Amino acid sequence: MMGRIIKTELWKLKRYHILWAGILLMLLSVVLTLFTSTAQDGSVWTFPFLVEQVIKNNATTIFPLCIALIAGYMIAREETDDTLKSILAVPISYRALLCGKLVVCAGLSLLFGLSSGVFTLAGEMLVQFPGLTLAAILQGLLQIILNCFFLYLAVLPVIVAAFLLSGGPMLGAVVAFVYGYGGMFAAGNDTFSNVYPIMASLGMVAYRSYEVHWNLPLCCASMVAVILLSALLLLVAGSGKDRKGRTKGKSSIPMKKGW
Repeated sequence: MMGRIIKTELWKLKRYHILWAGILLMLLSVVLTLFTSTAQDGSVWTFPFLVEQVIKNNATTIFPLCIALIAGYMIAREETDDTLKSILAVPISYRALLCGKLVVCAGLSLLFGLSSGVFTLAGEMLVQFPGLTLAAILQGLLQIILNCFFLYLAVLPVIVAAFLLSGGPMLGAVVAFVYGYGGMFAAGNDTFSNVYPIMASLGMVAYRSYEVHWNLPLCCASMVAVILLSALLLLVAGSGKDRKGRTKGKSSIPMKKGW
């Protein structure tokens, strides 16, 4: 059943134009990084340093907002398009439907990470920073892609909580942006960096491991904690029958009596 749900969600992606917004946001992250390279702050820019700055911008400003907005949009479409009541006519729980959407969003995080890596390599070809080697390219692509996936896991509780609060994709995106931006304040403390999920995602890809003292088991524990929190929130999400009743109650319009 879950395989069919995921297959259906992948088929729906063809008509979700908001996915292009995610690709453009990944491009924006690289453009902003290249723009900062023009600042005369004494930094020596190389390709590995460019990759590091793209990862930092993805984690603290762009990606949490991007994935929360798109995931929230995908979840909310069933209600805004008034297709939820037809879906729930099939013997399937709303929780299973929601899990299928979140699995697809995990795949999208990898896709966005790949696009960010490709844009980073294209930017390198444009500015031609030194240090471009095959090993650096493979390492950079792997770090960017995996970091986007771990960032998705870090933001997952925000996505589910925003849905439960009926705040829609915009609420989740705003909270995710603040959540990601908070990583800048966590960066000054090694212990806090290892337990704050946004920063822990950096530790799991060995971001600037020559400078930051990452505790990999602690970073993994932080990520496991947010996954368990997400699972707990999904258990609270309610059955398809309850959700159907809530949707029906929202969409019903009281009729005037008499003539």
